Amino acid sequence: MNCRDIQLRWETLSIGQQSVVYCTNLAFMEEWQEESHFLKISKKCCLKFATSHLGDTPNMWKKVLWSDETKIELFGNNAKRYVWRKSNTAHHPEHNIPTVKHGGGSIMVWACFSSAGTDKMVKNDGKMDGAKYRTILEENLMESDAKDLRLGRRFVFQQDNDPKHKAKSTMEWFKNKHIQVLEWPSQSSDLNPIENLWKELKTAVHKCSPSNLTELELFCKEEWEKISVSRCAKLIDIPQATYSCNRSKRWRYKVLT
Repeated sequence: MNCRDIQLRWETLSIGQQSVVYCTNLAFMEEWQEESHFLKISKKCCLKFATSHLGDTPNMWKKVLWSDETKIELFGNNAKRYVWRKSNTAHHPEHNIPTVKHGGGSIMVWACFSSAGTDKMVKNDGKMDGAKYRTILEENLMESDAKDLRLGRRFVFQQDNDPKHKAKSTMEWFKNKHIQVLEWPSQSSDLNPIENLWKELKTAVHKCSPSNLTELELFCKEEWEKISVSRCAKLIDIPQATYSCNRSKRWRYKVLT
């Protein structure tokens, strides 16, 4: 199999399938000579997560409400940029992007989405702690998000392992509200499909050229609402699939129809 064949097969996978392949690859990638104990544990957690969800049905993922926080800068996108260029031209003006110290200011936002679309975006003022996080959940998760997205009462909530998310008081809040929380592997933000929406959102917002933080917040919320339901559904479309690994050769996958 040549590189073009591999690329074509990769592009036929949904973002969800690519995420499972990614975490499986991460779990089995060759050990570095001085690999940290923490990375070894992280790889094992990713593998456990991937294998435990291979048999999940598409309907299960439709019941998941994906959430995350992100920082959005006023000037410049804090994501990676790529350009095509010739050798030894890295410092040419056309290959450089002007920057402003600290991005000219930024805002922190929290949002969630499901296969039914995006829901309310919340701007966080100041440092978010466990109490502020629970307030966001109380005012948005219970009052609007689950209802507006028609997830029903037995939806599954996804969050990462940030200390404020995993705090005892926060987990007790979920328990009291009878909300099931998806067990999430540590250090695996790339597995969350909302990361794809963050990238698209930041690109769209900076095309609007906000001139201050008020406009930045306004454009963020407007562009978030514009994300289509079909785009959200595609991101978490994870049909049954099997993935196998030959550690000494190449990765293989087979999608079951």
